Amino acid sequence: MLLSSATSLRALQTHEDDAVPAYVTRAQRGDARAFEDIYRMHRRDVSRLAARLLGPRGDLEDVIQEVFIQVFRSLGTFRGDSRFSTWLHRVTVNVTLMHIRALRSRPQLGNELLHEPAAPDDDSPADGAARAERLRALYKILDTLSEKKRAVFILHDIEGIAAAQVAKMVESNVLTVRTRLFYARKEVYAAMAQDPTLESIAQELQADAQEGAAP
Repeated sequence: MLLSSATSLRALQTHEDDAVPAYVTRAQRGDARAFEDIYRMHRRDVSRLAARLLGPRGDLEDVIQEVFIQVFRSLGTFRGDSRFSTWLHRVTVNVTLMHIRALRSRPQLGNELLHEPAAPDDDSPADGAARAERLRALYKILDTLSEKKRAVFILHDIEGIAAAQVAKMVESNVLTVRTRLFYARKEVYAAMAQDPTLESIAQELQADAQEGAAP
């Protein structure tokens, strides 16, 4: 499986209720320990989402740090109109896409930013190497998408987040998200068809998309 080592962000979204968590309220009042609680409780989810959006690059930790700096600066703007996780994921998406935009604006030297994606624990060395190669090939294709199409494709088809939730995370509407997703899929699958090593990933993504055509 392409992403068998990951737990979807949906896990957090399904158990967090609509109330503003107490530690968020305390952090908004200037409680430094409460902000540490935000970091401790949400770093894993931020890391996973940023890693999905970035792909196999070596600058993930820089992005995570920038996300929480932005959270610290912007926490006062959170009013509880949505789940805190949704707001946090929106910040993560925005920061990560800005980082990708900055990377695209300057020349890169070879593959110096690439690293080996973590393989599932039950992968053999050969399986892990093959999986890493497939991921690099997939993200090479995703790098050709516009940032908006890239974001909705990763959030919906890779992370499995419902279109309505994706719309909140990218600050758009569901119709626009579905339109971007349609064109993103068209471009991604056309490119995958030219690379036999990605056939299994294409089948997996298409099957997941059909099963999870979520509202």
